[in-house]
Amino acid sequence: MPDGTDVPARLLIKGIDGAAELLTALVLLVVSGATVHRLVADVLSHDLLGPPDGTLARHLVAGTAEFASGHRTFAVLYLGLHGVVKLALVWALLRRILPAYPIAAVVLGVFVGYELYRVTRTGSILLPFLAAVDIAIIVMIVREYRLLCRQQAERGAGH
Repeated sequence: MPDGTDVPARLLIKGIDGAAELLTALVLLVVSGATVHRLVADVLSHDLLGPPDGTLARHLVAGTAEFASGHRTFAVLYLGLHGVVKLALVWALLRRILPAYPIAAVVLGVFVGYELYRVTRTGSILLPFLAAVDIAIIVMIVREYRLLCRQQAERGAGH
């Protein structure tokens, strides 16, 4: 039976994910559209995403055009909020505040629902990836919650 010693490693993954999203939001906030266009041009010119007229390249160019035109508010707010929420949840989970586990699963479930909704509206190729990461994190949270509840019950039965 697991003893819970691997919980900090899983929390580290969640914390890194939340910090990366928050950092990305901050970078998007300060990076100019011209810089984004230059970066995309460099990526495409080196065929890092396959052929320049391929599906992945077309999605990147379309997303970049929307971002560079000033429609970055959604990305900045979404990533910033998502990152802050995940970091707050990691803090609560590190402290093993049991009620935080179901709350974390529900909050991330709402994010997954919204990510999937946005996919149907925008055709984003990034959002399904983010949804998959969130689903994996939800699974880890539920497993940890069950483990902690079981450990707490065993400690209670041992007294």
